[in-house]
Amino acid sequence: MLVSAGHLREIAENALVSQGVAEAHARLQADLLIEAELRGLPSHGLQRLPRLVARLRAGLAAPVANGVIRERRPAVFTVDGERGLGPVVMMHALEQLAPRVPGHGIAFAAIRNANHIGMLAYYAEAAAARNLIGIVLTTSEALVHPYGGTQAMLGTNPIAIGIPTKAEPFILDLATSQVSMGKIHHHALTGSPIPEDWAVDAEGRRTADPEAAKSGAIAPFGAAKGYGLGLGVELLVAALAGSAFAPEVSGTLDATEVANKGDVLILIDPAAGEGSAAGLADYLDRLRASRPADPDRPVAVPGDGMRARRARALCDGIELPDALHKEIDALAEG
Repeated sequence: MLVSAGHLREIAENALVSQGVAEAHARLQADLLIEAELRGLPSHGLQRLPRLVARLRAGLAAPVANGVIRERRPAVFTVDGERGLGPVVMMHALEQLAPRVPGHGIAFAAIRNANHIGMLAYYAEAAAARNLIGIVLTTSEALVHPYGGTQAMLGTNPIAIGIPTKAEPFILDLATSQVSMGKIHHHALTGSPIPEDWAVDAEGRRTADPEAAKSGAIAPFGAAKGYGLGLGVELLVAALAGSAFAPEVSGTLDATEVANKGDVLILIDPAAGEGSAAGLADYLDRLRASRPADPDRPVAVPGDGMRARRARALCDGIELPDALHKEIDALAEG
């Protein structure tokens, strides 16, 4: 079913406001969910709304909290999210940090006790829109097995980087796992099999069944390289935020436990270095113009596909499973 972004945004906002979420907070949370749908990332889109509403009803997500920010050292901050909605806490931290960056060249915040922050590209873009380099890291429940193992021990531990240029910003957003667990949940929701190299089942066997994968473990991307990078994110976030390690993390895929993962936001002033936005944009255009492996598929850079999908979805509508549309409609109606 194709549905307009505007209609879905209204449904999401109404569902959140009905649970006591402040209107400004509801707009922000809904915007992130809709942006994920527009960019072809349904794993971080509206399929998360029912769980979010359930968390609000259970008191696991605070409907009006912004998070309490404390300055530990010049340009170094910690944030107690007070169980707030993840996008609200993260954007509040970004808005408070941004004015501090020019004076120091860099600022970072380590965040704990906030709910799932969703698609990290959203914050990388927000930093780039303020002419800042943004780096965002987050952790999750144990969903990924180590290289050479079969037991879930690491989070999917995604990373996003946003860099302003004289043209469109460079936006990279990737999980250190083969896929996100949200994508496996989306395959389960739509009844679609998954590639067998994505995950193992509870017994450690490769599986094409998304339901079996949900109780198993996702593979790290790039074998040992993805495992090492994911572990680096796990340790970095835990060291700075004081958050739990993956086997003890809960609260991003359930509606029964407090979210105890961690997030890190780093903002850098490009003017603190010696590069130029013009040079970055020119180099990205050289990459796009380089010789492709397939003449019918020009070389792209991270962020190009996301922008193209967004433009198409704004014109044509968002493809939403009928069952999910009915579920979120019911939430909005109370």
